[in-house]
Amino acid sequence: MASIKNLTTREIFDLVRPDLRKVEEELSQQSVSSVQPITEIGKYIQVSGGKRLRPALLLLSSKLCGYHGPSAIRLGAVVELIHSATLVHDDIIDEADTRRGQPSSNSRWGNHMSVLAGDWLYMQAFNIALEERNFKILDLLIGLTQDMVEGELLQLTYLRKADVTEDAYFELSYRKTASLFSACMRMGALVSGKDEEEETRLGTYGTNLGLAFQLVDDMLDFTSSEEKLGKPIGNDLREGKVTWPLIFLQQKCSAEERKKVSLVLEERGYHSVQFLEIMELVERYGTLQATREKAQQFADVARGCLETFPDSLYKDALRSLPDFIVERES
Repeated sequence: MASIKNLTTREIFDLVRPDLRKVEEELSQQSVSSVQPITEIGKYIQVSGGKRLRPALLLLSSKLCGYHGPSAIRLGAVVELIHSATLVHDDIIDEADTRRGQPSSNSRWGNHMSVLAGDWLYMQAFNIALEERNFKILDLLIGLTQDMVEGELLQLTYLRKADVTEDAYFELSYRKTASLFSACMRMGALVSGKDEEEETRLGTYGTNLGLAFQLVDDMLDFTSSEEKLGKPIGNDLREGKVTWPLIFLQQKCSAEERKKVSLVLEERGYHSVQFLEIMELVERYGTLQATREKAQQFADVARGCLETFPDSLYKDALRSLPDFIVERES
């Protein structure tokens, strides 16, 4: 059996960097509308874009399966457009002022224009996907968008509720985050013509990677900085979102200490209770270590899904990626 090579983050992305540039070109072309504000918002979101992790996942998955053609490029643009649309809608729902350190689209163009631009991005993603003439891909994308919208609705029902269960949290995390990671991996198998079993294994990899990603996101809301996150720290609790670290914390702390969390939720901010007081509880009960360990469990499950695939640099990259997800700082 060939030895496993651990790749750095740079080495992972270098494997697909030429294709990611082509994804960027596709995004640039496909974000143009005859209605100027839509083009402006689309371009603005792309310029302030992140690491393009989701297209990179799709590209790595397709290359792992032996496919190196143009469909993966187009579908890479599709998943990034869907991701961008969800970010636009998220910011409107959360009344966010910033996104990745820049003014959010809704703070620049207003809610009405932004929500319609988000809708347009969704439709444009499906327009590109239709060119593939692949019903399995369309079925997957329809299910994905339903999951993501249902996730938004679920989040609204859980807002400012201190008693969110772990099961409810993971269902929400799957719908809002992990379902897109899973779809990216599955599309890599679909464009390669792989069988259902291989598609399922790659989808399971994506689900577990996405859950690890979300847990680390929740942890960074306590440990990172506004400069790194591009938004204020302690924001989740301020916005009424009870994440896994807070669920863990409430299971460990006293009834009196739990009241502090409830008070922040009730007052919609750090008024009677300061963020530093919550942070003190988080540190006292080992919440951050527990969150990272939980994320590591999902990362390990993701890695195990790749065992039956032939050895290659792409397999090495996908085996190394969970470490990048768990150890990231932004």
